Amino acid sequence: MKLNKILLTASILFGGLCASAQEEVTEYVFQPHWYGQAQFGAQETLGEGPFDILAGPNAQLAVGYNFNPYIGARIAVNSWRSRGTSLIENNRYKWHWTYIAPTVDAVFNVTNILGGFNPTRLVDVNLIAGIGANIAWDNGEANAVNNYLKQTLVGDNQQWAGYNPLQNIWDGTKTRFVGQFGFDVNFNVTDRLQVGLELMANVLNDGYNSKKAGNADWYFNGLVGVKYAFGPKYEKVTRVIDNTPVPCEPTIIEKEVVKYVEVPAPVEEKKQAEAIRRDVFFKISNTTISTQEMTKVAAIADYMNAHPDSKVTITGYADKGTGTRAINLRLSAQRAQAVANALRTKYGIASSRMIVKSMGEEEDQPYPDPVQNRVAICIAE
Repeated sequence: MKLNKILLTASILFGGLCASAQEEVTEYVFQPHWYGQAQFGAQETLGEGPFDILAGPNAQLAVGYNFNPYIGARIAVNSWRSRGTSLIENNRYKWHWTYIAPTVDAVFNVTNILGGFNPTRLVDVNLIAGIGANIAWDNGEANAVNNYLKQTLVGDNQQWAGYNPLQNIWDGTKTRFVGQFGFDVNFNVTDRLQVGLELMANVLNDGYNSKKAGNADWYFNGLVGVKYAFGPKYEKVTRVIDNTPVPCEPTIIEKEVVKYVEVPAPVEEKKQAEAIRRDVFFKISNTTISTQEMTKVAAIADYMNAHPDSKVTITGYADKGTGTRAINLRLSAQRAQAVANALRTKYGIASSRMIVKSMGEEEDQPYPDPVQNRVAICIAE
């Protein structure tokens, strides 16, 4: 069979779809730092009397250190005046005394624990708990009230000579154990300066207010003030993500003129698809896939839907320079699982086609830049 064929072929070759798409991502890396606090406010001593009688001035100085975004410690010195009162036979008796209370406190940043570290937030909330000593003196007014009541109620009755109407009256200097707990709310004014409100409850043994109640004595402090960081609280890190597309094949345009053709259709050879890799990056202390990074998960899903026999290996990592080993192992596992969950629930990829692993903070991290090691690496083939 004679075949006359004229074939005109015009080929246009492109070296890839387009230039690689690069994107800059900015993150804030926590820096451990010292800080100082100065606060002023009021104290309310718990007792059987109206608020205005038992309220007194209060002040506090503190210095602290934040070890990581979640936990810190401070040494605080709280001082000024406590008040007491008693109503006896329809007569109101009042007294006050002076104290100083050094404490060691643990500070937990609830905002960072729940929402991750972000120094650009307007507000930070901390839980505070500590122990220390309450050193009290200048209790002369209570002793004067006790002596007056003793003379008035007891008089010369020798049977009651040792009786004290204020049954826990004390003189001189008294040191007692004090425990405290509460919270503060701080508003960012600058990168280093905050203004805030602190509310604390303090508990001591019975007798602090010179009266016997058979239970613990309490006083409450409400303070406003400033907090200043002596060093930078964070480092601003900008990294570049290279979202390189899958290499494209050359485009060929053909024009074919056939006078007579009778050729069997060629059998198409099944080619094994090349593996693809996508690195899904996460923010510090975070396991949520951002909208931008979800496009990489979608690319993995498209590949797997196009190649029904393919499987994907998802390996989670964490930055070993941030957090403890246990925290990083948990973060890396949750990051890998977040990608697996998205493939299954959003794109319908079966769990049997996924291998999920976590590497925590192993020495062999995939990137030299610690910030980029907050990642789940996906290889589908």
